[in-house]
Parts: sequence; structure tokens; C-alpha cells
Amino acid sequence: MRKLVIASNNAGKLGEIRHLLEPLGFEIFPQSALGVSEPEEPHVTFVENALLKARHASLCTGLPALADDSGICVPRLNGKPGIHSARYAGEPKSDECNNRKLVETLLGEPDRRAYYYCVMVLLRHAEDPQPIIADGTWHGEIVLEPRGEGGFGYDPYFFLPQLSRTAAELSMEQKNRISHRGQALARLVDKIREEEI
Repeated sequence: MRKLVIASNNAGKLGEIRHLLEPLGFEIFPQSALGVSEPEEPHVTFVENALLKARHASLCTGLPALADDSGICVPRLNGKPGIHSARYAGEPKSDECNNRKLVETLLGEPDRRAYYYCVMVLLRHAEDPQPIIADGTWHGEIVLEPRGEGGFGYDPYFFLPQLSRTAAELSMEQKNRISHRGQALARLVDKIREEEI
């Protein structure tokens, strides 16, 4: 088994990543299990923050590291919450408060189209000059009432018109196949196989 540290403490993300990468022979460790703290995310783009998180985890552990940065973007709000999705309503982080703020901001707004975006960065080592990068986008719209018990984050409010369901109404298997993170991970897996990492 090849050891890989995941630069996240989000249980939902870790479950999705583990589900797709363990069959490739990776032994997955969340950064918290190795004593790695979460770094500040000072950048204004998803890819810069993902790279920073992966490098931090690799420097602290000496292991290859995988990080993602993801969020929900609403074009009508100039892309917000965007990179601030996890802390949209401020500290402490709260899915409930973030969802409430987003719904209140969109009340009375006819255009509630939104998309989840995810970028994944894999570093073979902390000074890797050519990180493996993959991304994915998942389009939907924001509904004003939550639906479903699954998922996390904004999933109960992220409606998929083609399925007539929210992301929170999908099984993990369904979500992994079509979500922004599922797409990014599938592309990452293809690149890992191509490069025989």
C-alpha cells in the first residue's frame, strides 16, 4: 500500500476520496491523524489554495499529499460564496448558517443557478515541480427549502433539475459518479494511472 495524506479534516470529503482511491492501492490518512494542522487559505483561487494545502501536508509528513479546494459558486452573486463557501456566514464554520445566509441572499431572485467546483492537487513530495491537477464542475440551482438527508455543506439546497432531486437526496454512489468532486477524482485517477504513480 502506498501512503497518501489527505489535506482535509472534512469527514464527507474524506469518505468520498477514500472510496475512489483505496482500490488503487493507496493507504489513506487524514491529516489530523498525522498531527497536521489546517493552514490559512489566503489565496483568491481554488487551485492556489489546494496547492498550498497539499504542500503544507506533504512538508509536515514527508508523504505524498492530496488536497482539494472546492465550493459553490452562484453567478448572480459574482461567484460567491466561492472560495469562502465553508465560512460564508463567518466563524465558527457552520453548514446551517452558511445555507441560511445563501438562501436569504437569494430570496426574491429569479436566477438561482449555481455550480459546485472542485480542483484536486496531488503532490508526490513537497517540492514536486509538476503537481497532478484535475478539476470538475457540477451545475444545478439553489432551492429555498432543504430536501434530503445525505451529503453535506450546501447539498440539501443544491437542486439538480435533470434528476428532480437535490444533491442530499442522492446515494453516495450516485453522487460520486456525477459530482464536482467525483469528476475531479475520476480525472485524477486517470492521470495517476497514466503516470503510473
